[in-house]
Amino acid sequence: MGLIIGILSTALVVSNLVINSIPLFAMTLLRIVVRLLGLKQAESRVARWMDLVIDSWVVINRFTFRVLGLARVEVSWEGDTDLSRDRWYLVVSNHQSWTDIFMLQNELYEALPPLKFFTKRQLLYIPVFGQAMWALDFPYVRRMSRAQIEANPALLAVDRQAILTACEKFKNHPTTALNFLEGTRFTPDKYSAQEAPRFQHLLNPKTGGVTQVLAALADRLDKLVDVTIDYPQGVPSFWEFMQGRCARVTMHINCMEIPSAITDTGDEEKRRTAVGEWVETLWREKDARLNSVRERVN
Repeated sequence: MGLIIGILSTALVVSNLVINSIPLFAMTLLRIVVRLLGLKQAESRVARWMDLVIDSWVVINRFTFRVLGLARVEVSWEGDTDLSRDRWYLVVSNHQSWTDIFMLQNELYEALPPLKFFTKRQLLYIPVFGQAMWALDFPYVRRMSRAQIEANPALLAVDRQAILTACEKFKNHPTTALNFLEGTRFTPDKYSAQEAPRFQHLLNPKTGGVTQVLAALADRLDKLVDVTIDYPQGVPSFWEFMQGRCARVTMHINCMEIPSAITDTGDEEKRRTAVGEWVETLWREKDARLNSVRERVN
């Protein structure tokens, strides 16, 4: 039965992507034309229309997942939950599986504007999916080791510019920027490969990208939405999720103000320090939350 559900759900998700990509790519061509004509307001309007494609994709996926019963999701909210799809937000989350993307889109859809997440440049070459994210202004960044950066520091400037360019486009209409601060999915091997792990259930966070977002969108961002995702009965692969073998997902969503020490300073070094301290606190709380959940399960 699981195989049949997996084939059906995968076919529906892929079909949904392909069908929604048709109007998306048509609007992409229109956006290029109005940009060449210098019609900034028209370009902003087209970009907003394009974001409706994300909503369409998410709504259809939500329906598919619920009808097929792929996962039981338990969501708890904390903090100031006065959210609106007409404002700007930054979402940060831990990252364990490709399933995380679907969980975040499905549960935050009605509360926040469409999510646009940092993604690896390699994904640009995935047919349809990669080009769709490019058209929708998802920030593409490189995954670089410390050795690569030390050998060629200019690589950091390339990623920084990509983030700033994306954020300038985000300013044109309400958007939610999603950043997985660990930079990659948590696995035991990646955890062990860290030079000095500081947490029990998380990889050490990377704050360079989120610092750039906070600086670029300081005058727009309404709140930070901190999400902790857990799979108490084991992290599913994407295929396991599509087969309905993800019995339980927990999501804790904490909505909070962004500290003024981050948004009000024009000093890049001070902002970087403030972001690092703030994220370290968030990650300690997230690690304790995950530990509590897993102790209850065991």
